[in-house]
Order: sequence, then structure tokens, then C-alpha cells
Amino acid sequence: MKIAILTIGNELMSGRTADTNSSFIAREANLQGWSVEAMLSVEDNFASIKSRLNYLLGLADVVICTGGLGPTADDITTEAIAQAFGLPLYTDEKVLNHIKEIFIKFNLTWIENNTKQAMFPQGAEVIANPVGTAAGFALHIFGKWIFVIPGVPRETQKMFPEGVIPILRREFPENEQYIAKQTIKTFGLGEGAVDKTLADVDFAALGVNIGFYPIFPENHLVLVSRQTTKEAAEEKLKLACDEVTARLNKYIFSYGEKTLEEIVADLLKEKQLTIAVAESCTGGLITDRLTDVAGSSEYLERSVVTYSNAAKVSLLNVPAAIIEKHGAVSEETARLMAEGVRKMAGTDLGLSSTGIAGPSGGSEAKPTGTVYLALSDTAQTICRHYAYRWDRKRNKLIFSQAALLLLKNYLEGKDKP
Repeated sequence: MKIAILTIGNELMSGRTADTNSSFIAREANLQGWSVEAMLSVEDNFASIKSRLNYLLGLADVVICTGGLGPTADDITTEAIAQAFGLPLYTDEKVLNHIKEIFIKFNLTWIENNTKQAMFPQGAEVIANPVGTAAGFALHIFGKWIFVIPGVPRETQKMFPEGVIPILRREFPENEQYIAKQTIKTFGLGEGAVDKTLADVDFAALGVNIGFYPIFPENHLVLVSRQTTKEAAEEKLKLACDEVTARLNKYIFSYGEKTLEEIVADLLKEKQLTIAVAESCTGGLITDRLTDVAGSSEYLERSVVTYSNAAKVSLLNVPAAIIEKHGAVSEETARLMAEGVRKMAGTDLGLSSTGIAGPSGGSEAKPTGTVYLALSDTAQTICRHYAYRWDRKRNKLIFSQAALLLLKNYLEGKDKP
């Protein structure tokens, strides 16, 4: 089965919004064993949508469209597709009532133009939207399939796997395969270095496809095995995973889809430990990531951003003499920050960061990208020093990543003073 992707919206063509839907859909389709023939973007224009759609239908069995399903005047995708094939529009009362219920639930003012989100081409199969108001639809026309779902990324990411893929599996049963996949997340090696480290592994001979997905500061590998039986797919996937682990073990922090902060959260809850954080160069980013996980109040007691030297002295009891002698960016200061915030909060653990994010402020001894991270418990304090080379925003992100990894390794018993 061949698939084409058409993303629709003036915001895409103006460059104001990046098209992340195409890459998501292509990745998910590939994991199903389907071929993506083309990806196009088009403005909100009747003639443009029709011409691009006709072009893609000449290349593929299925066209996946995203965008243009909202209530505003420029949301014309449904009407454009209906016009392209001479189909009348109808209002689905069930969908309309569902939209009205959402408005009532959230105490929103009903505006009549929202009714257009419940209108579909005659003969279309409605695809429910569990996270928004705009339902999608599937249309079988001239032996081809057209799927239309909202362009909001979180809605696309919910509706494509849960609404579109089941219909495709139903309509193209000959494509049925047993698929086993594993995501392996790494940190500490660039994409090129990861690829070079795995260069001697013949994944094709193992019956496994490998994809490289750099998501700064991490590099993700996705291994996919498609076989005629579940057992064969899982066996080949395991062999491939073993090969990757043998070469990249010290850089792997996760097998699966969990984020680093989710893994840390699980470990803190499992061990029933509490933590307080003192941040300087990361400006609260470590705490932000920790609190991205629901239920973080179980383990995070408090966080302070002690950006100035005065804040480090007054809030964390770091002696001014230590800062004067060794500098705010130093192992000595990082250790005392972690110990100070732990004692202040009365928690099991204290985590700290102090560094130079850049682009200025560095020196020959402590260049831009220098960071000291410390983790304190009642018996010991661990400190790690790193030097990175990125811009300010990326340095802050990679500092927070290294801090969470230090915490993870400690919780797993892998990091000692």
C-alpha cells in the first residue's frame, strides 16, 4: 500500500508554523510497513487543494490530509474535497451534539460557525476526535482512500494511530504483518557517532529496520521487525537490540517511550525519596522537567533559582568566602548548593546546577558551556563537571539532561562519589 501526505494551511506556507504532522504520519506509517510516496503542503485555497489532491491520488492508494477543519473562514478543507468530487455536504447531528457538549462542559460561548465542524462529504466515514472538537473523516472514492484529520499536532498524533490506522488495517488486510518495535534512547553521543558505532551490525540480515531520530540532546533509535509470525518478529527484534546494547550500553538511558523525567519520577516514587533543587545556570529548567510528570508533588518538595551570588549565600548558606575563592561556577559551590537546599527543605536529596550557559561569561579556565552538577544525600555529595559547546538555549537544556541523568544513575545505584 502506498501513502501520500498532504498538510493544509496558510501558516505552513508562510513559514510561521513548522510541519511536524508529515514526519509523524510518515514515521507511524513506516512502522506499519507502508510506503510513503510523497509529502506536500498547500495553502488554504480551493483550487490548490484540488490540484495537489489529484496529483497525490495519481501516486498513492491513500492520501492523508491534515488541517483546515476549524470553524473559521479559512478552514475550507472539507468543502474543498466535497467540491473536488462533486459531493454534497451533510451535517452529522451526533458530531454536532458532541461539539455542543464540549462547549457546555467548558462554559464556552456557542457561535454558529462551529456547526461547520460537524459537516462532512456525503458517504464519508466519521473519525472521532477524542482531544478536540473537529472530527475527521475517511472517504472512499474512485478506488482510492482520502483521510482528513485536524492539523493541530496533538490531535493528529491521537487520531492517526487510533482512527486512521484501524480503518487502513480493515480495508487493506493483505498488508497485515506482525510488527515488533523497540525505541532505545541514548545520551552522550552525536547522531553520527551512534551510526558509526553500529556500522558493523547488519540489521537487514537480522530482519530489522533501524531509524535514527535525533531529538536534542538525545538520540533515539527505533528498531522495527516485520514478520509473518509474532514469535519471529520478537525474536529478530531481540537479536538486534542485543547488538545495539553491546555497543552503546553506557549511553543508553531508556528502552521504550518513557522520558528521562518519567524514569526519574518512577524511581523516586519507588524508593519513596524526596528531593529539593537549587538551580543557577539552568534557571528552573530542571524543576520544570521534574514537574512535567503528573504526581511530582510526591517527591519534589521545593526548588529555588539562586542565580546571584547573594542568593546562594543568603538562601543556601554557601559561604561568601568559598565563592570568592573558587568562583560561583565550581565544584565547591555546586556541592554546598546541593547540601544547602537539602538541609533547608529537609528532604532526602538535594540537586544543584551552576555553570556558564553563554554566549559570554566564559574564560580559558572555565569556557562557555562549563557546568557543575551536584547531588547530596545525608551521607555523601556527588559532583560532576562537564563542558559542552552549544548555544545558550541548548546548553541549558543539556545541563538539565545531565542533571537528571546524574539523579537517575544515583537512584539506580550506578553513580558514586
